[in-house]
Amino acid sequence: MDQATEIIREHPEYRIRAQTWRTYRDLYSGGEQLRTHAERYLIRRHREPGEVYAERLSRVFYENYAGSIIDWYTATLFRREPVVLLEGPNDGARKFLGGFLGDCDLRGTSLTEFMRARFVEALIYGTSHIVVDFPRRAETAGSRAEEDAEGASRAYLAGFTPDELTNWNYDDYGNYEWVVLRTSALKKARPEDPEWRLETTWVYFDKETFRTYRHSEAAPGGMPLPWTGPSGPVELIDAGRHGLAKLGRVPLVDLRVPEGLWLMNKAGLLQLEHFNKSNALSWALTMGLYAMPVIYSEREWSQMVGESYYIQLGPQDKFGWTEPDGKVYQIAADNLGRLQEEIYRVCYLSQAGGSLSGNGQQSGLSKQRDFAITQEVLRAYGDAVKETLKRVLNAVNDAREDGLTIDVSGMDEFDIGDFSTEVADAKALLELGISSPTLRKQVFLKLAFKYLCDSRQETKDRIAAEIEDGGTVGSGNAEGGD
Repeated sequence: MDQATEIIREHPEYRIRAQTWRTYRDLYSGGEQLRTHAERYLIRRHREPGEVYAERLSRVFYENYAGSIIDWYTATLFRREPVVLLEGPNDGARKFLGGFLGDCDLRGTSLTEFMRARFVEALIYGTSHIVVDFPRRAETAGSRAEEDAEGASRAYLAGFTPDELTNWNYDDYGNYEWVVLRTSALKKARPEDPEWRLETTWVYFDKETFRTYRHSEAAPGGMPLPWTGPSGPVELIDAGRHGLAKLGRVPLVDLRVPEGLWLMNKAGLLQLEHFNKSNALSWALTMGLYAMPVIYSEREWSQMVGESYYIQLGPQDKFGWTEPDGKVYQIAADNLGRLQEEIYRVCYLSQAGGSLSGNGQQSGLSKQRDFAITQEVLRAYGDAVKETLKRVLNAVNDAREDGLTIDVSGMDEFDIGDFSTEVADAKALLELGISSPTLRKQVFLKLAFKYLCDSRQETKDRIAAEIEDGGTVGSGNAEGGD
């Protein structure tokens, strides 16, 4: 790692996984991104004419179940922000962390929003990477007060995906010994410059130092091309000690989900199969709309056939149309329904992936069991996020020598149950005839607050007061109410 030419080397595992990461990114994004790269995923039939395959590519579409599932898990997990608990007498450190929670990357991004983006990446790629860094200074500050005044102690975070971590090595304890991060961007120094340039940057971190390398080359048409290596020399532009040097650790923290909870890895092949089957069925249905005329005649046929022509049939001649009888179409549609249900099942959301035919109905007990499984998965995700948050915040705390004790809680309660099931359970409970006005009021309070979870707090308070005063309706009136 001493020469600039060595910085471009890629880890053998990176080269193996790069294509998979690209596929998973396209499957999550869907839309025009997948449509642009559809030739990678739409299987060409044996000896299929090029013009037919090109037309199928132009008509391609994608039903993005995996992307919606990942977004649902993310929205549900982060509906309530994690709670950061600080202990220690250092008021200055508390004030800093308060500002850090609101802007963790010097771009105005809150720590919760930053971790939300990293969590999405972890569900797509299996891992997301976080760099903990500090602003560079030409000279060492004489005191902590000088560091604070110049902003040198203002820690910040940067997120990276696994396809940006191109090389790495672990020490004997399984921690990073060094890493190389590579990013690329289109840039123009001035608006009047004639062309865009593709600027690629490599940053090398070990346990004490960093080195930054850069390469710039023309980007014809302003379009970044697939990475094939630099076309010219790579130059060293910066080097020094990084912010965690005194801790003796590489400033890279991983948010990693277990293999069994890596959702895109579990659903990716099913999504590709669904993609090809649904497009094949759509193409067959479209072609079936253009039925071919068939003429049964013992005479030699030489008449012109078309929309502006007529045909003359003999006494024994017959005219008809060829069209499929539809059996294979029904089989394909049923298979698509099973694939859709399987995508939701392997992502622990069986209760959300109902049959496309509308015939798949679950009992209340079955739904509760499925929701319980989903809640356990969400708690596992919450534990992974909280543990990563603690490692990030403790790295910042240790590097700044603030002396605080930091813990992270929350992300363990989720309102994902079926409200109709809870109403039915509450009704069954009340029909037991338990003589308790308090129980009746608490049941109504729980149902009202869950149904109106997005209402303003003053509205909830007023509803709670009315229920406490016995202001319920019909058979639900609390016993003893006026």
